[in-house]
Amino acid sequence: MIQLRFNSPHTVRLPGDTMMKKALLLLAFILACALSSARAQNSSELAKNTNDNKAGAKAARALPPEKAQPVRIGRFDKAPVIDGKLDDEVWKQAVVLDDFYQTSPGDNIQPSKPTKMMIGYDAKFLYMAFYCYDEPDKIRATVAKRDNIFNEDNVRVFIDTFNDQRRAYVLGFNPYGVQQDGIMTEGLGTDFNVDIVMESKGIITPDGWTVEVAIPFKSLRYEAGKGKLWGFHAWRNIDRFNDEIDSWMPNSRDNSSFLNQAGHLTGLENISTERQLEIIPSLTLSETGRRVRTIPKPIAEANSLLYDPGRMVNEPIKLDPGVTAKFGLTPTVTLDLAVNPDFAQVEADQTVVTANQRFPIFFPEKRPFFLEGIDIFQTMIQAVNTRTIVDPDVAVKLTGKRGRNTFGLMLASDNAPGNFSEEERNDPDLLPDIERFLDKNAYIGVLRLKRDVGRESNIGFLATTYNFIEKHNNLAGFDGRFRLSPQMVMSFQLLGTNSRSFFYDPDRDDSFYRTGNGLGYRFRFEKNGRHFSWNYDASGFTKDYRAAVGFSRRLNTNRQGLYAQYASEPKPKAGIISYRIYNIIEANFDWQGRSQFVVDEAEILFNLQRRSFVGAGVDIGYERLIEEEFGPRRNANQSGAFFGEDSERSAHQRSIYFFGGTAPSKKYSGFLLFVYNWNQFDYDFGGGSKYPRVSPAALADPDAPLDPGPGSSIRIESNFEYKPTDVLNFRL
Repeated sequence: MIQLRFNSPHTVRLPGDTMMKKALLLLAFILACALSSARAQNSSELAKNTNDNKAGAKAARALPPEKAQPVRIGRFDKAPVIDGKLDDEVWKQAVVLDDFYQTSPGDNIQPSKPTKMMIGYDAKFLYMAFYCYDEPDKIRATVAKRDNIFNEDNVRVFIDTFNDQRRAYVLGFNPYGVQQDGIMTEGLGTDFNVDIVMESKGIITPDGWTVEVAIPFKSLRYEAGKGKLWGFHAWRNIDRFNDEIDSWMPNSRDNSSFLNQAGHLTGLENISTERQLEIIPSLTLSETGRRVRTIPKPIAEANSLLYDPGRMVNEPIKLDPGVTAKFGLTPTVTLDLAVNPDFAQVEADQTVVTANQRFPIFFPEKRPFFLEGIDIFQTMIQAVNTRTIVDPDVAVKLTGKRGRNTFGLMLASDNAPGNFSEEERNDPDLLPDIERFLDKNAYIGVLRLKRDVGRESNIGFLATTYNFIEKHNNLAGFDGRFRLSPQMVMSFQLLGTNSRSFFYDPDRDDSFYRTGNGLGYRFRFEKNGRHFSWNYDASGFTKDYRAAVGFSRRLNTNRQGLYAQYASEPKPKAGIISYRIYNIIEANFDWQGRSQFVVDEAEILFNLQRRSFVGAGVDIGYERLIEEEFGPRRNANQSGAFFGEDSERSAHQRSIYFFGGTAPSKKYSGFLLFVYNWNQFDYDFGGGSKYPRVSPAALADPDAPLDPGPGSSIRIESNFEYKPTDVLNFRL
């Protein structure tokens, strides 16, 4: 990413108005040409697409008997060898699923290539196999990183093991058997940080590719037995055909729910319900050395000519044992325990750019103990962020589902708040401030309850508590999600918090220990139709709202957003396959009624052949900065956080952007984004001695108050990927 920024203490009057008008005219010209081109498509092609889509929509309404009725899975008398070859005799006992529909970009039409799926089970495993017919030299597949198989050919299944149409496992595999796994929750998306133990193998054949999979039942949470149903979707993704998706079940675009359009599996009986016990021990050995004086400090300070080379002294070797355990009480309930767990093997966080970043950045959870059942604790507001539990001495978690009730309880004792280094402990200036915190733990608790209501609705309760010396926080509230029709969904969450902690007072430029009560809310109403979709989303947090076990980006703010989108009818064979136009209006204001941010953004996106896309958009808005969000508020006794006579900064902002991407072959793909902003704020926080502050006030006095100013900025993002072989991948 390259960023070029030009700053001024006042609104910049470059050729902004002229440039903006030219940019808008250019965008209007591009849109007019594109729409004209779309209308000028060959009439016979349009008629064919229209007829295909009408037939597809009819198919979605009238299911054939083999899809309308639950599919009874065959029970294997012998386990297949998972080698990807599909030559085991036992596969003849499997149920065969075929007659897939192309659901994207087409609308339940004939797929480009045929697909056959086989499924069976025994007492311990669920077995699946796919036979994907294709030309072997055109298959897009690499030995990819786990979960990174989206941009190549793959197959995926969605398994709703409780048949509640609210949550499903997402399990994917590419032609080499590389795995992708996650948990999809209606209304909250899919979390791919979850890792499920399973075995898979894929191979490329003369007429396509095949993959075999064995999924241990003990890796899933499920309800099975006589009469029990599992919701089930099976997908095939053909990347070169404009990211074509072929689905065993048709998918109606007039229905915004995905899981309530699933097929059903039955016949899963006499499954071994052995109680799973997984233990992961760890042992860390460490030795610390430090340099100590050989000449007493008073003597060395009295005689500057004396040189003290010092010597290294090693402390005794430290043993740091730990253990993580998982115990499956039932197929639906799991107990997890961690005692001084070692998370050294966990994947590191991705590097992010923090320059000019005003608010905190969220990082996802990747530690196995906390990932177990994490979807149960996820809500519209991020009131639970397990990353706040840094170094638990001991933690225990009970999660599961019984009938219509989902529950989660987590307790932890975190060593991190009282864990200070030897240098800090031996610093005479710092020790008086930290002495009462040394080796003290924070105690954390989370309770989550959720009740399914009706066919696809639910209501829930969430409570958290965090307790440490001079930091006590309690949070509780209710949430719900209600499907009002196939296209309309309403969701809400309301939270109250009580804290006993230090709160910053901008009027006195100091933090004071006191009690603070806060409120957080979010409301969302959405309607998603075949062509037209819209939603209204509102959220807000008072200034004393605290979620010590969660993640909060901005306080003392309210956000209102109205989003509307039009999506065209797809035409898989046309030059412009589809286009999408959206407009979103957002407004932020604080609890004193002062405007913080207003923006109106419009964008158009065209999906083209050869897996390519182009788009453009414009933003027009207004942003206002108030100094007490950054530090002290000016009064008769103190200066404010901002330099100069004004306690506020504001700017009328505009931007225009263009973007595009393509993946014309298996070897090459690329993306480019260009953004030009007028009057974007630069907060000028600086970055230490290497990157000092550069605002006019800071150039005159490095300790001057903050002097944010609007300026023009150019942002360019691009990436290029080259895959010369299936096992070698270059990314720039």
